[in-house]
Amino acid sequence: MAGLYSSLRPGSSSSSSAQSSQFFNSKILLLLTVLPLSLAAFAFLLQWRGEIDDPTTRWGPKDRLEFPGMDASTSPEQLTRTSSSNCADLLGQSRSISFPYYRDWKFNYKSDLKPKICITTSTSAGLDQILPWIFYHKIIGVSTFFLFVEGKAASPGVSKVLESIPEVKVIYRTRELEEKQAKSRIWNETWLSSFFYKPCNYELFVKQSLNMEMAIVMAREANLDWILHLDTDELIHPAGTREYSLRKLLSDVPQNVDMVVFPNYESSVERDDIKDPFSEVSMFKKNYDHLPKDTYFGNYKESTRNNPNYFLTYGNGKSAARIQHHLRPNGAHRWHNYMKTPNEIKLDEAAVLHYTYTKFSDLTSRRDRCGCKPTKEDVKRCFMLEFDRSAFIIASTATEEEMLSLGLYYFLTLKFYRYREHVVWTDKALNMKLMRKGILTRIYAPMVIMQGLRESGTFTSLIASAQTSSLPEPEVLSSVNDGNISSKTIEGSDTLSKKTEMTGRKVLETSEVILLAVPPLPPPTMDDDDDDI
Repeated sequence: MAGLYSSLRPGSSSSSSAQSSQFFNSKILLLLTVLPLSLAAFAFLLQWRGEIDDPTTRWGPKDRLEFPGMDASTSPEQLTRTSSSNCADLLGQSRSISFPYYRDWKFNYKSDLKPKICITTSTSAGLDQILPWIFYHKIIGVSTFFLFVEGKAASPGVSKVLESIPEVKVIYRTRELEEKQAKSRIWNETWLSSFFYKPCNYELFVKQSLNMEMAIVMAREANLDWILHLDTDELIHPAGTREYSLRKLLSDVPQNVDMVVFPNYESSVERDDIKDPFSEVSMFKKNYDHLPKDTYFGNYKESTRNNPNYFLTYGNGKSAARIQHHLRPNGAHRWHNYMKTPNEIKLDEAAVLHYTYTKFSDLTSRRDRCGCKPTKEDVKRCFMLEFDRSAFIIASTATEEEMLSLGLYYFLTLKFYRYREHVVWTDKALNMKLMRKGILTRIYAPMVIMQGLRESGTFTSLIASAQTSSLPEPEVLSSVNDGNISSKTIEGSDTLSKKTEMTGRKVLETSEVILLAVPPLPPPTMDDDDDDI
């Protein structure tokens, strides 16, 4: 019995130890379950009683400042009332303040970060297009803007808001400016001469080139490092940088590179009721430079959709230039240097997003600002690209048969149908096929940035604060020397004397064209494939 008892003792001891371990584990599990539940209940009780200071409600509506830096006396109701009716829906759709932590944040500071980048543009757009364009580029690293304004952009209500934005220089097409530009170096040269004295797109191209020349002088005076020329329907897409930063992109460019080319992507709208392209368009057609040759030409017909070319408008991108001595524009798409052949590179990922013909009204707006006859011969005088010519004719003409049989309403409906047929991408199966091939792509970053700017109240508060402030009368920068800037070279100008025009014509007749300006060019066609580009 003693032996038997001895043999059983170790087993009894093991059983007791296991029971103890299980009991301890159970208590630990119970503690780990009850403790979080108790803490959650306690936190809920405190919050329900109002004893927790929620950071998002720390500042009450009365003393909370709008973004960026409005007076505390300006309420959301006043803000909505004072905003322009044309821009309020597009620029400020939310009255709530999403970023109360930016209570005292203002944009009137000068960045010491390098490189310092500026953008120049010639525009007649309204605030609904210009403000998102400016602040988007501010976010990705642009420090200074040179805006050459006319039309709606030069109106008192719009220009006052633009002038209130730090580091935005507004230049008006005044008689003083044109007299200074009449002594331009460009006016006495011939590389731009083939575009002189022609209306519409040719006129705009010359204006852009002349304004770019003046912007170079201002950029040098401001000690800036890079300059770009963009239209207000174009956004830089700095792909290939972790921070989505144009400043980072250009800081990585080798010092021996003078110019950087951004191939352009063209917007491909999927609806015919687009109101705000920057916030509603996410699908783009890639540039030939960012596609394999076989992919581009193998899907050319489907990508073109019976339009004159792969892109509706230009396909040769835009460029940024390092600011240095003897820099000059070479048309609206490129830069050049009087003393050397610039070292130029083309980016493999970054692009210019071109939001072209995104709205049906784009057809009529081009028609209204061009005084050409809607004939195949005359539109060649006005437009450089084939689709622009076709779109102008569609927007301007109705045959007698169409007017008699359809009436005005049905004729407008017919034009709208043509717009859908040639511009709007409604075939989802085709869209998906071209997306899988890499020809179409989705880009959401601009949409996200624009939405954040609107929700923060950036645009509406800026408009309200500008309307309550007084700004000095606009002046042309007197520091720009007459010999360094350009002249307006458009035929029929009321502000340039006939004597100046005749002098210019005489110079053009006696000079030789050394290097022609680079115009907006279409992408390669199937004929180019046959030539083995």
